[in-house]
Amino acid sequence: MNWNARAILALLVLCVSGAVRAEPAEGALKLIVWPGYAERGQTDLRYDWVTPFERETGCKVSVRVALNSDEMVNLMNQGGFDLVSASGDASLRLVFARKVAAIDATQVPGWADIVPKLRQGPWLHVAGAVYGTPFLWGANMLLYDSRQFRQAPGWSALFEPQTLADGQASQGRVQMYRGPMAIAEAALYLMKQRPELGIVDPYELSPTQYAEVLTLLRRQRNWVREYWQDPDQQVRDFRQQKLALSTGWGYTAHALRRQGSSVRETIPREGATGWADSWMLHSQAAHPVCAYQWMGYMLRPRVQAMVAEWYGANPANAKACALRGPAGESVCDDAQYKRFADLHFWRTPQANCASQPRCVPYAAWAKDYARIVAGR
Repeated sequence: MNWNARAILALLVLCVSGAVRAEPAEGALKLIVWPGYAERGQTDLRYDWVTPFERETGCKVSVRVALNSDEMVNLMNQGGFDLVSASGDASLRLVFARKVAAIDATQVPGWADIVPKLRQGPWLHVAGAVYGTPFLWGANMLLYDSRQFRQAPGWSALFEPQTLADGQASQGRVQMYRGPMAIAEAALYLMKQRPELGIVDPYELSPTQYAEVLTLLRRQRNWVREYWQDPDQQVRDFRQQKLALSTGWGYTAHALRRQGSSVRETIPREGATGWADSWMLHSQAAHPVCAYQWMGYMLRPRVQAMVAEWYGANPANAKACALRGPAGESVCDDAQYKRFADLHFWRTPQANCASQPRCVPYAAWAKDYARIVAGR
């Protein structure tokens, strides 16, 4: 059976049932995921959404964990996977490389309940087609040790030298994200601090604007301790008191809070960048029936509430907001959800852009940021 025939079968399964049905389908599903996106209760028995899916559908799930979007893109280029939990900085690259297939959103149960800004996200829509099912979203927050900051800091604490509460300089106690999207964080800071630059979108930078952002990041390099990409390692770094300040995800903040850490999180008044992850179907997926079943299953309100609570993120399905996770937490009333409108979600920078005559594309972002991280 070729891929198109299998895809049609996947849609027929869903059309007949109107929901994710207990069909054995192909019997397997291969995922590329961020850490914490495919839990089997191995860390906490309360958080297991993979095992019930396997029992219900007969699709045995295998998982490859990736630590950044570039790794996800590389794995999708290699093939052999069905779905990837892609962030907005990877999705368009996958679409334009024809590594992902358009989906029929009408055949994904729960699609209509997805938060409209996510459902309509420009990182998923190309030429009238939809290329993924939204899953979770969150802010790229500022994480800070409350013993070193008497009040929640702003982005200037990340991009300018500081004297901390212990009287010592912040140099060597600051961490920054190890990925090209950190350029957007610096661009957002300059957009608010230096309006004369004319930045209106942190992902659409003219060559002149881009040069100013790189200058800021090269200067910042002098006091950055290290660049993070593994959120679990970031938790350990904060616990070992190596850090006073870093960018970070709700996953890290949530893990530190569970461990009684003095680290707190904030979305500064200027707003923040954000991520919106979606399940994207490989264009040569060997198990499209199982893939469609997974996309629908992961949109169920109770599953969404469980995952959101575990990850410290926010559900794509608005109906999950009426529920609580296994630990009894509300999953939609935190600072991230209230600041939704202030988030600039990750997306792939393109040379052809709306706000400038010409913008610097992603390839340059990746090359130049790697040089900054390396100290060049």
